[in-house]
Amino acid sequence: MKPKEIAALTLLGAIWGASFLFIRVAVPFFGPMVLMDFRVLIAGFALLIFAYFRRQLPNHLHRWREFLILGFFNAALPFALIAFSQLTLTASLASILNSTTPLFTAVIAALVLGHSLTIRKLGGISMGIMGVAVLVGGSPLDIDMTKIIAVLASLGAACSYGIGTVYASRNFHGMKPLHTAIGQLMSAGVILLLPAAFSAPSEPPPINAVIALLALALLSTSFAYQLYFFLVNNVGPTRTASVTFLVPVFGTIWGVIFLQEALSTGMIIGMLIILLSVRLVISEPAKKKVFAT
Repeated sequence: MKPKEIAALTLLGAIWGASFLFIRVAVPFFGPMVLMDFRVLIAGFALLIFAYFRRQLPNHLHRWREFLILGFFNAALPFALIAFSQLTLTASLASILNSTTPLFTAVIAALVLGHSLTIRKLGGISMGIMGVAVLVGGSPLDIDMTKIIAVLASLGAACSYGIGTVYASRNFHGMKPLHTAIGQLMSAGVILLLPAAFSAPSEPPPINAVIALLALALLSTSFAYQLYFFLVNNVGPTRTASVTFLVPVFGTIWGVIFLQEALSTGMIIGMLIILLSVRLVISEPAKKKVFAT
């Protein structure tokens, strides 16, 4: 990776790490569906305005079916699942669970793009599963069915991101990142519109929740997806998904500093195991292939 690509990856990790902080602050007042629909629509319209002034308005309406698929797997579904999980989980724990995205991406890329799953990658995936178990078991939360469902929702979001990343690499390679981001976000906004309409909050949210929503939409979405699609086009889906190697570090830092979240030894050990597993998955493949499509 070139220096500018490393810088983009690091900045994206910091911004997406902060998104878990913003969600944790806002989701109790907006609810998952309303918060995420506002997120994608505000971000999408902001990018449309930006594209208008740069005279780069997209002209890809003929690909609306593909955008709906991308918007569903890469925005609507994972955003909603993460927001739902953070009604229960801390920002730190949710961000660490999200770091399993490259593990799902590696499997999906093998099945869809023909990438090989080597012994090293399979070992990394197995280690990642162990890391999740250690992480959840070592967290300061009392484990019950509600917590387990929230953890599964976070892992479901990571899997959905993996599908979306591979789909974007396969179907939108070469398209301007600005146009891809607009199409994805506006499609996700349409998908979430009906669920959001049936779950509107009964009271106006406080100002801190509104500020968190705006930061989530404009910083962690509009700006972040420009970086994301730049990386997908230049370094590929699996290495782009490795941004989640950085997200839990920043997400944990922001959660501890701004939300005074507890950080247990078990969480640190679990995070280190997961990050090591991600390192194995995104590193150069071993010579011996045990599975390939």
